[in-house]
Amino acid sequence: MPPADLVEGARIDAARRLLEDTTNPLKRVAARSGFGNPNGLRRAFQRRLGVTPGDYRTRFQKAAS
Repeated sequence: MPPADLVEGARIDAARRLLEDTTNPLKRVAARSGFGNPNGLRRAFQRRLGVTPGDYRTRFQKAAS
């Protein structure tokens, strides 16, 4: 696996955790997970997971306690 794929995978994992565990706006999730902007985050999610970050959050965000 090329190094760029490993890095993107790690960034997506970080973004997934943030989307599940926080209500941070997508701009902040993108920045905190190493993507340059929300568009890069969206493209990577579409390519790797087949969903947008917003759709992912809707499906997997943990219920607020």
